[in-house]
Amino acid sequence: MHIHILGICGTFMGGLAALAREAGHKVTGCDAGVYPPMSDQLRALGIDLVEGYGAEQLALQPDMWVVGNVVSRARQPDGTPRYPLMEAILDQGLPYTSGPQWLAEHVLQGRHVLAVAGTHGKTTTTSMLAWILEAAGLEPGFLVGGVPMNFDISARLGKGNTFVIEADEYDSAFFDKRSKFVHYRPRTAILNNLEFDHADIFDDLKAIERQFHHLVRTVPSTGRVVVNGLEESLQRVLNMGCWSEQRSFGAAVSDFTAEGEPHAFTVLERGRECGRVEWDVTGVHNQLNALAAIAAAQHVGVEPAKAAAALGSFRNVKRRMEVRGTEAGVTVYDDFAHHPTAIRLTLDGLRRKVGAARILAVFEPRSNTMKLGTMKAQLPDSLALADLSFCHAGGLGWDPREALAPMGDRAQVADTIDQLVEQVVSAARAGDHIVCMSNGGFGGVHAKLLAALRASAISASAAPAR
Repeated sequence: MHIHILGICGTFMGGLAALAREAGHKVTGCDAGVYPPMSDQLRALGIDLVEGYGAEQLALQPDMWVVGNVVSRARQPDGTPRYPLMEAILDQGLPYTSGPQWLAEHVLQGRHVLAVAGTHGKTTTTSMLAWILEAAGLEPGFLVGGVPMNFDISARLGKGNTFVIEADEYDSAFFDKRSKFVHYRPRTAILNNLEFDHADIFDDLKAIERQFHHLVRTVPSTGRVVVNGLEESLQRVLNMGCWSEQRSFGAAVSDFTAEGEPHAFTVLERGRECGRVEWDVTGVHNQLNALAAIAAAQHVGVEPAKAAAALGSFRNVKRRMEVRGTEAGVTVYDDFAHHPTAIRLTLDGLRRKVGAARILAVFEPRSNTMKLGTMKAQLPDSLALADLSFCHAGGLGWDPREALAPMGDRAQVADTIDQLVEQVVSAARAGDHIVCMSNGGFGGVHAKLLAALRASAISASAAPAR
């Protein structure tokens, strides 16, 4: 089969493309921004990429057009279609489908799918679970919205019957407003947490809870739902009806709990010690992610002791507290956190690691929800554990200076990346930890910070003694 993917450079659609190519399909694709690293990864797989969404791509004549949720019926200011290729597909009555539906029909069918859903921690927990199954010899397939450093690829078919997938609640396509995860039909489902997000497509938390219940409805009676016992929102989801075995984690009275600090803890199953995790990963949120992964792996026959031991060699995911370098005694991290809760959890994990050392939080409100300003009032609280905070204000329709005013001189705002770098480097001193948080490329701020810190150290060493 020849498929042509619209929006191929997104993390999900790029992973789908890699799976399709590995399965022997001919794959081509297009995107408005054909850029590295995804473009390089796809071309290395022999996938031809087209820049833009021009209708001339009809000449490719694929068997199926696979449409990413970036595509819409929107029009330019001059009235012309923003996605003329999609308009041509519709006009000619050509076959098209969403990415999640194609994946379900051509990759997931007949496999034991383990789906990881939640507002936060999906990528990390999916990576943990895939690594546990790999260590157990199950050779799982997986599709992750990031790059697990244990595998260095975001997707593969695998050789076993199991397939681990990051189960996103975002919509499938402009013609299918159901959450992606409704298509996956998992036998094992993790419900990691649930709070309001994606304000561009959901009106309120209740609307997201309804989608999560659609996922629960698809799990068979012989399946397992692994749920965070600390989340009232998830309890409301289960109260709508659950027809599968349930396993809880996190709360004091749960099937799986932890004793000890996040970097070294004992795993308890219903009060009895069943494993030990000692690793380099930080944060209570990752401790909870680990419990969820252990409970899910048990459903496919991996004993908790083996699962916990496997996590000892888990290397996390790129862009999850990834150290980008150290210059002038200052360490710079890259993290994907963009929701206020994720920012708070990231800073809590780093604080537990570095103790009293100074933390400088550098962030941009880039997600659709943050751009709308829906959660701007939560930012001061989410940044409370940082000593200083620096916000990039580019592209916002609201004033971050006003939102961060309660923080006083502990917060600064910059309108450009260069100004942001100047602010941070001026404030930094040896022993500091700078964590950059964004769900985008952040204008290459990490490399710019390291270069500026290096230059400042050279300047300081070259200064004459007084």
